[in-house]
Amino acid sequence: MKKLTALAALSAAVIAALVTTQLAGADFHHHRAGSDLHHVFVIVLENHSKQSVIGDPNTPFITSLAHQYASAANYYGVTHPSEPNYVAMISGSNWWINDDNPANRFDHVNLVDELEARHKTWAAYMEALPDDKTADYWPSSGNPLYASKHNPFVLFDDIRNNPARMANDKPYTALAADLAKERTTADFSFIVPDQCNDMHGGVYSPVPGHPEAPCPYNSTNDDPNDVVLKQNADAFVKRTVQMIMGSPAWHDGQDAIFVVSDEGDYSGNAVNGGWDSPAGCCDSPVLAKGDPDINAAWPGGVYGGGLVPAVVVVNRHGKTGGYVSQTPYNHYSLLSTIEEVWRLPKLAYASDTSQVTPMTEFLTP
Repeated sequence: MKKLTALAALSAAVIAALVTTQLAGADFHHHRAGSDLHHVFVIVLENHSKQSVIGDPNTPFITSLAHQYASAANYYGVTHPSEPNYVAMISGSNWWINDDNPANRFDHVNLVDELEARHKTWAAYMEALPDDKTADYWPSSGNPLYASKHNPFVLFDDIRNNPARMANDKPYTALAADLAKERTTADFSFIVPDQCNDMHGGVYSPVPGHPEAPCPYNSTNDDPNDVVLKQNADAFVKRTVQMIMGSPAWHDGQDAIFVVSDEGDYSGNAVNGGWDSPAGCCDSPVLAKGDPDINAAWPGGVYGGGLVPAVVVVNRHGKTGGYVSQTPYNHYSLLSTIEEVWRLPKLAYASDTSQVTPMTEFLTP
């Protein structure tokens, strides 16, 4: 990993202090929703902004969820590109990484540590997950649909090196069987589609000079490739949400489904490292002018992940009827929400109550 700047070093000390404080006080808790969530399901899509998903004719089911249940109008990716967003979702920081290197490893307290300490169960469901789950996968000719950068659990040493924990990192095909009985449904489920179903596209082509197949990356919002990617993602979300809603677990208490994108649109804007927007909130990183992970032309400032869709479906006592929150949120807020309702210690930036607000407003009428 790259050397920390003086500012980053100071931030590291602050984060370490926050984590130490939180873990020392296992009962630390600011406030919580009126009732605990029994199950939390998180579905993560790729590289699309809020305005290119909610209300788009190619994502009618996702849009219908927002209109029937609730959404966050000001929910941001933490940063760019993909990998640091996934890492942030389960550890409360991107740990000064702004790249997609599948060889990155993280030795930090994470959500799995917290869940297991509270005797909560968890599972990750990865579409196209290979047999060798700990291998560093870019999409390749051998496995064109899976990228390990979208599977944060294999990036943390204390998960990837623990066979019992890795048994909870499963192929998506295992979800239906696990949902069939309440006792086999994890308290926390993290669900990631493959490259054709997550709106990412750009699957490896073994033939030089030929279009990428079977689901080429889009270059412009709603171009022919993008239409297919959105329709695929909408169908995946519909299939998955209906599967969850039809399960015994969905009817045994208050449960929630969060549907988010990791970051906003890729537009080829070189100044922003190729991304359309560096907008962010809630402790998104501040990167120096000309940061080598972005571009020499980067002017410096907040390097957030842009506005992304965030739909919240709660089965009991939650916001419905197309409720739209205007509160600024990001992936740290989502982590903080899970920690809040299950009385878990707040990790890293999720504990920054001055900037990061848990999304518990969605859990009350």
